[in-house]
Amino acid sequence: MEKRSYDWFEHRRRTKGLELAHEQIVKAFDTVTWLHKAAKSFSEKNFNDAKKYIENLYSAEEEVDKLRSDTFLELSNGAALVSDYREDLLHVVKRLDTLADYTKDAARCLELLIDADIPSELCQKTVYLTGKLVDTAQVLRSSIEKISSDPSEAIKDAKCVGEIETDIDTEYLLTKGLFVKYGVSMNCGAMVIFDDLIEFIEQAADMCADTADYILVLSSRE
Repeated sequence: MEKRSYDWFEHRRRTKGLELAHEQIVKAFDTVTWLHKAAKSFSEKNFNDAKKYIENLYSAEEEVDKLRSDTFLELSNGAALVSDYREDLLHVVKRLDTLADYTKDAARCLELLIDADIPSELCQKTVYLTGKLVDTAQVLRSSIEKISSDPSEAIKDAKCVGEIETDIDTEYLLTKGLFVKYGVSMNCGAMVIFDDLIEFIEQAADMCADTADYILVLSSRE
């Protein structure tokens, strides 16, 4: 029986389905990077740059959606990959598509807050959270790439994703705790939108951790 493999980037990109999946994965992680750049510019009051990065994120997310559809269509043929490869690939593609959706939702909240007066401490918390989300996504990508070529390292990276996600959860709760401190001075509408913003970031991190759990199972089979 042919060995199950996710070593798409070096050995198995000869099929159109895998090429599309690889591109979709890269674009999904790009949305996380754009979100962090936008949050950093927002905190520095460079709102034009923040808007530019948000637009870049939207474009990347649209490409993720299109690539997801193209990948599903290609893999549904049954010719691109054997059944096991196809099923596992679809699981990963679905999760990364959801990750991109959460980062897009977070970016929409950030865009709505452009004209709001957000306390500097909350802005810095957002930068920290999005930075940790970038770390999570980078380690997750490394884990995915190593499933076949180095399963033990893939498992190590997948566990690291969970550790970073735990840090994000802790910081998320600490940030919500600051609402008591700033609740009187902040606009109520801005407070609600900011709450949504950090929740979407936390959900994106949860999706990374969920994907990492799946990677642990796949790597253990190798």
